[in-house]
Amino acid sequence: MKEGLIKDAYELIIKEIQAVISISYVVAVGIGMMFSYKKYSEFDIDIFDYGDIFDFLMTPFSEIYVLTFSLLSIFFVFILFKLDSIWKRKWPRSYSFLNFGMDKRSWFGLYRNGMFLISAMLYLYLSATIYGKYAKEKVLNQKEITVRLVDNEVKTGKLIGKTNNVIFLLKKEDVYAIPISSLVKEIKIR
Repeated sequence: MKEGLIKDAYELIIKEIQAVISISYVVAVGIGMMFSYKKYSEFDIDIFDYGDIFDFLMTPFSEIYVLTFSLLSIFFVFILFKLDSIWKRKWPRSYSFLNFGMDKRSWFGLYRNGMFLISAMLYLYLSATIYGKYAKEKVLNQKEITVRLVDNEVKTGKLIGKTNNVIFLLKKEDVYAIPISSLVKEIKIR
């Protein structure tokens, strides 16, 4: 009898871990897409034309600022959620008054959780926008790099970033996408 309970508990834990890992994967890709889009859109680059899923998955972990902005965003909304819970528990009359008595409705818990989820997404979007502007300033203030192509031609410019297949360079006002592993020399974006 005891062995069956342990086996059932073990299977439940494994299923929960699989769900958490799957959700974490989707969230990491979503955060990577948002932050990458905001960074590259500052230079009129549509990163979705050049990046793949792995590029977006690695973005939150490859740049410390993306990870910091993401964790701070999630932490900030989590703190707001906890403060809201404490307020509801300690001062229910004022909480109910400021929520127009809707906290007594059956759907209020779903509404409250939905609002915090939307707040987290909006805060992440705002963080991505700030990060995009920060990343642009960082690119504009860096030194130029040199890229030597297969035919020994040399390209210089400021490194905007790179994906698995493309390096993005800024030279004066022009943005170039230089494929890493093909016979195409460059793609002028603007």
